Amino acid sequence: MTLVPRPAADRLDAGTDVLGPDYRVETFSLPPDDEGAVVATLVTREPEAPHGGAVLHVHGFADYFFHDEYARWWTDRGWTFYAIDLRKYGRSLRDHQTPHFVTDLEEYFAEIDLAWWRITERDRHRSVVVTGHSTGGLTVSLWAHERRPAGLTGMVLNSPWFDMQGAAWLRSPAARIALERLGTRRPMQEIPRKVSEVYGRSLHREHGGEWDYDLDWKPLESRPVYIGWLRAVRRGHARLHAGLDVPAPVLVLSSARSAIAAPSEEDVRTSDIVLDVEQIRRWASSVGRHVTSVAVEGAVHDMVLSRPDVRREVYAVIERWCGAWLAPGIGSGQQQHEGDDADHGDHATQQRRG
Repeated sequence: MTLVPRPAADRLDAGTDVLGPDYRVETFSLPPDDEGAVVATLVTREPEAPHGGAVLHVHGFADYFFHDEYARWWTDRGWTFYAIDLRKYGRSLRDHQTPHFVTDLEEYFAEIDLAWWRITERDRHRSVVVTGHSTGGLTVSLWAHERRPAGLTGMVLNSPWFDMQGAAWLRSPAARIALERLGTRRPMQEIPRKVSEVYGRSLHREHGGEWDYDLDWKPLESRPVYIGWLRAVRRGHARLHAGLDVPAPVLVLSSARSAIAAPSEEDVRTSDIVLDVEQIRRWASSVGRHVTSVAVEGAVHDMVLSRPDVRREVYAVIERWCGAWLAPGIGSGQQQHEGDDADHGDHATQQRRG
């Protein structure tokens, strides 16, 4: 399958982003869906000393790109950093839309294709690392397997959603059949669930966390989950479990442990309380033929939002992986960063960091 061609006039707006003058933002139109007009948004940060490589980042569920530190980490090393807010998320959410709702994860391929065209054709980058968090990690894995784009140098997945967490019956054939049937008949039906605000509060600056972001775009209480959307995710899981062939080295990052059921205050700040990290590590090798899986002690679900000492280790792992598997001269840090002095011990195919 080929990439979606560039439309004749797809840009709606371009200018300075909400993150400030160091970021450029552009919004482009996509084919409408049943709810009406659809757009996606690409945010860019340029390095002071570019080496020609680029990074494309895709966020997770009930999320958007606000990770200034993460972007600066890459640009400090010469990478041009791009992040996309997918349709119906963050900067791309419109009043007439149901947040995040799609019925097939491949719907996101259109905006990823357009971002890829801008990065590789318009902006002439020939070496691109794709990074994805949580649901975004699943989506970009499926996209890279399907598209196999020239210029894909590597992929970094931060706590990717590789399977349905929770009780075993949720992963049973009976549950799959029921979800397929209900997803076809009532795709917009909301799935009842109890969601705590504890993870969001642990992150946001106004509630005891370190980070400042828009609570309209990333609510403390997450977002509703609809049957049609969950069916799309479970179909994506099935494709992953059957085995993908991403044509580049892949780094899969996860916390050392999960604490999904009744997490303590310390658990919330030192473990993944969203996904089952054992599932992430189990399915990591299904992404492709060249996968490195690393578990980092003390990391939260979005690992680059962990406590400072843990973030140093996360960035140290990424740094070492870039130095090992990306082209010479691309990926090695040239400027001092808080992650540069972290322990750079050997990382096996799957290793816990203590």
